[in-house]
Amino acid sequence: MTTPELSSRAGNACELCKATHSLVAYRVCDALGDDTANSILCCETCESQITGGEPLNPDHWRCLNESMWSTEPAVQIMAWRMLSRLAPDEAWARDALEKLYLEEDILALAQAGASLNSGDVDGHSDVKHVDSNGNILQAGDTVVLIKDLNVKGASFVAKRGTAVRRISLVPDNAEHIEGRVNDQQIVILTKFVKKA
Repeated sequence: MTTPELSSRAGNACELCKATHSLVAYRVCDALGDDTANSILCCETCESQITGGEPLNPDHWRCLNESMWSTEPAVQIMAWRMLSRLAPDEAWARDALEKLYLEEDILALAQAGASLNSGDVDGHSDVKHVDSNGNILQAGDTVVLIKDLNVKGASFVAKRGTAVRRISLVPDNAEHIEGRVNDQQIVILTKFVKKA
């Protein structure tokens, strides 16, 4: 059930894909304020893929390239969560996630609720990525390289101390993360990074 305030804010369209049919209110987070601030208006297609009722269709979610720039925190959080789910398999989603900037408190809320929309649905909830100090890594974190790394297939060395921002996690391998160094997406072993 949607509220008039939510429908008005969203312009009577899905805040993720802009569809105008079968719209529902989806509660994203309880920490943003009232019901309207905590929710997004989305179509049944988006909702069913968010909740795992239907498998993810990566082409449908290309809409996030636009909706991720919303000024509404609930929309930003959901865009981040969905891009994080898509990033391991979709280069465009990794690129979008890298460009997406969230205020620290909004990013923390996005990360805190990410497991509600990802691991359990995709079956990767048992894979934990940890850095060289045993800290749990999450998609979107910033890590720092603790040693010089020769990058296979490239003509550069990723230097110790290099910050790698907005990492993505390789879902089926707890020892691998991905990130961009020298404008190139690379796979990095978790034992060679520490969480920033």
